[in-house]
Amino acid sequence: MAIKIGIVGIGKIARDQHIPVLDASPDFELFTAASHNSKLDRGTTYGSIEEMIAAEPSLEAIALCQPPQVRFDAARLALQSGKHVFLEKPPGATLSEIRLLRDIADAHGVTLFASWHSRYASGVEPARQWLAGKTLKSVAIEWKEDVRHWHPGQAWIWQPGGMGVFDPGINALSIATHILPPFFLTEGSIEVPANRAAPIAADLRFTDAAGTPIVAAFDWRQTGPQTWDIRVDTDAGQLTLSKGGSEMYLDGVQQSLPPEAEYRGLYDRFADLVKRGVSDVDVAPMRHVADAYLRAERLQVEAFED
Repeated sequence: MAIKIGIVGIGKIARDQHIPVLDASPDFELFTAASHNSKLDRGTTYGSIEEMIAAEPSLEAIALCQPPQVRFDAARLALQSGKHVFLEKPPGATLSEIRLLRDIADAHGVTLFASWHSRYASGVEPARQWLAGKTLKSVAIEWKEDVRHWHPGQAWIWQPGGMGVFDPGINALSIATHILPPFFLTEGSIEVPANRAAPIAADLRFTDAAGTPIVAAFDWRQTGPQTWDIRVDTDAGQLTLSKGGSEMYLDGVQQSLPPEAEYRGLYDRFADLVKRGVSDVDVAPMRHVADAYLRAERLQVEAFED
């Protein structure tokens, strides 16, 4: 039987990714939602998650797609009500609240899944396999895009807990933490507009236990072609993941990859976790963001207007 699922937060990411994938999934039946501003094109869309849970006793799982600052209470209610929970990235506003949600999920015997969609890009797993056993020489991450294009008018993303440029940057970190050995921040800087609470750019330097230099540049001010690249130099050649991990190159030669299926991969993983009765709450990408706030120099830059 398909898992009966509802969505909380019918925004752009829900419309673009979650709903189409759920409609095509053999594992889930999307039949209800909770949202303040939009409606699902079937069933009943409720004004709150409380109303949805109370009115839909057959509901088994919930995908939370609202901003991270308001996600904890919704996730706690869902888990305590015996629902399996899918967390859109980033999984929350703080590391501590995510740990508490994991404890609640365990106590109630339900699945909690902290999703990282970029890990399911076509080139990521082949890259991880190719890097296995090789000696790393250096890593360069460049993740630059136009915030006006991707997040027009989204005030929450500039507020505390919204992450600013780390909202896309954490996608790069989710890939890096999947394909590279463990690494940590040594120094860096984050640039915060004078009229915003969250950064618009970051330059970070990491290393691993072997002393490999790893640099990351995130910027939300790039116009024209967007840049989502990770380059890894090794003793056996250079690996490049481009276009967010959807393209892979070895010494400049593009490799054949399967079609893009990031969110299909996420929901396949969620279904498997539910069936096995386990959780997946990896916070490694978010820990690096927290470290940047702890250790990187904070620089105020000119005000930014949408």
